[in-house]
Amino acid sequence: MITMTNPMGHFRNKVVVVTGACAGIGRQLCLRFAKAGAWVAMLDLNQDELDTMVNHLESLNTQALGLKCDVADYQSVHEVFNRIVDHFSGIDVLINNAGITHHSAFADTDIQVLRRVMEVNYFGAVHCTKAALPSILERHGQLITMSSVSGYAPLWHRSGYNASKHALHGLFDCLRLEVAEQGVDVMLVCPGFTATDLNRNALQGDGGIDANPFSWQGQLSSAVDVAEAIYQGALQRKRLLVLSNLNKSARVLYRLFPSLFERYIALKMSGVNGQR
Repeated sequence: MITMTNPMGHFRNKVVVVTGACAGIGRQLCLRFAKAGAWVAMLDLNQDELDTMVNHLESLNTQALGLKCDVADYQSVHEVFNRIVDHFSGIDVLINNAGITHHSAFADTDIQVLRRVMEVNYFGAVHCTKAALPSILERHGQLITMSSVSGYAPLWHRSGYNASKHALHGLFDCLRLEVAEQGVDVMLVCPGFTATDLNRNALQGDGGIDANPFSWQGQLSSAVDVAEAIYQGALQRKRLLVLSNLNKSARVLYRLFPSLFERYIALKMSGVNGQR
């Protein structure tokens, strides 16, 4: 359980960078940190949506910057982060939120789909962290990276997505050791199934957009609640935040009886027999 705290001015005038900023959890994170007085730099693929977000955040009496960027493109990331540092004179918090998924069996998934998922979810976080780290080290700031329930448990027809999330844990758990003595905190966030556009924009095995996204046979978390929990975790400078709507017994089931857990997941996801 996250203790609800809100120290006055903790993030006021701190520079928070959010990737995948215009929808779902990313959008709600921008709003939450802006309401706390942070200056927010937003990265996404749609400049019109970014401009709308900038106007909205500035109406909350804070500073905002919206920059179009594909986090999988390191040169673009490098240029964008230079602009952020020039504009705000530094970065205090980086939230690696941008991500994509796929709905397809490994045998039916083109290698380019698997590469794209890894390029966005894993290398996107690598690129942004490399670009932001010098400033975050200087300011003794925070690195926050969105993992998933799939960071510790398998999900049906998500082999590439699961692999990318496992890779994030390997990277940021090691990075935490390297930067701890320099006053930088690293937090990995593992939400459960959340009502966002991630699954509605999932890739098929051939690279097309899945027109029939899966439905989770259970309660979905809201992006607002997830963003609030992440904000509270950032205040407490946590190292791991697990926000799963899989109950504790399900998580214990995975650790002790993984085959039973896999059947449980299959039952909770739509199309159990012949499921996508």
